[in-house]
Amino acid sequence: MIQSMTGYGKAVAEVQNKKITIEVKSLNSKQLDLNTRICGYYRSKELEIRSLIAQKIGRGKVDFSLQMESLDTDQTPRINQDMLTAYYEQIKQISAQTGIAEPTDWYSVLLRMPDVYKNEQKELTDEEWAEAAKLLDQAIEAFAAFRSQEGNGLYAFFMQKINNIRALLAEVPQYETARIDKIRGRLEENLRALDDKITYDANRLEQELIFYIEKLDISEEKQRLNNHLNYFVETMDKDPMAGKKLGFIAQEMGREINTLGSKANHSELQIIVVKMKDELEQIKEQVLNVL
Repeated sequence: MIQSMTGYGKAVAEVQNKKITIEVKSLNSKQLDLNTRICGYYRSKELEIRSLIAQKIGRGKVDFSLQMESLDTDQTPRINQDMLTAYYEQIKQISAQTGIAEPTDWYSVLLRMPDVYKNEQKELTDEEWAEAAKLLDQAIEAFAAFRSQEGNGLYAFFMQKINNIRALLAEVPQYETARIDKIRGRLEENLRALDDKITYDANRLEQELIFYIEKLDISEEKQRLNNHLNYFVETMDKDPMAGKKLGFIAQEMGREINTLGSKANHSELQIIVVKMKDELEQIKEQVLNVL
């Protein structure tokens, strides 16, 4: 069964006094267009996360977010005294060497320097990553379930449109005899108008009429269009990531419908062709959303 490229999945859990929130969402795109927002604590795992998303999500314009919130009630900042002292000594040394005046407000300068505040745990542990990886799988599973649900809606839509085209195709035969008679009658009427001006071989004329009418025969176009309709449904049933293939089949359906229109030479058939094109255009629009 087909899947939609539109999807959304979210998973939230608490891991070692931290709240982790993972979100995955996507829209349609010809290729995988991945945008990630990963908090610094998990940044070392970005390549691994990207690889997993590419493997399980396929294609689409994907936005991925992994955010972490500390649940530690003790949020008192701790100053790294060794780092602050080192900055202080370096600034005094530079001031003495260059003659640049020392700061009048030392604390306002030193407390803005990098790494002055302590980071009690700078590296992600294997245990924490294992828990986060499980949460990532949960978010992707929820995302896949959303895609499948949307895919079911697309499947129902496509089946309705395919059946509409089938019904229109079934109306064609009732006009075919009248269509051929009308074409033949128009040609014979035009010849009769020229009867007093030219001479012609009646047998040869009959042969040419038969040849001309055969060129306007639409039996093959009807058969090929019906085959394309069947193949479209068969592809939806068998391939969950058939978006591009369905697009190609829709193009072939369009070619047969256009040929029907060019050969129609009948007002009722032209109306049927226009209705088929309308149904097909709706299919083409929604095929862009299929994975």
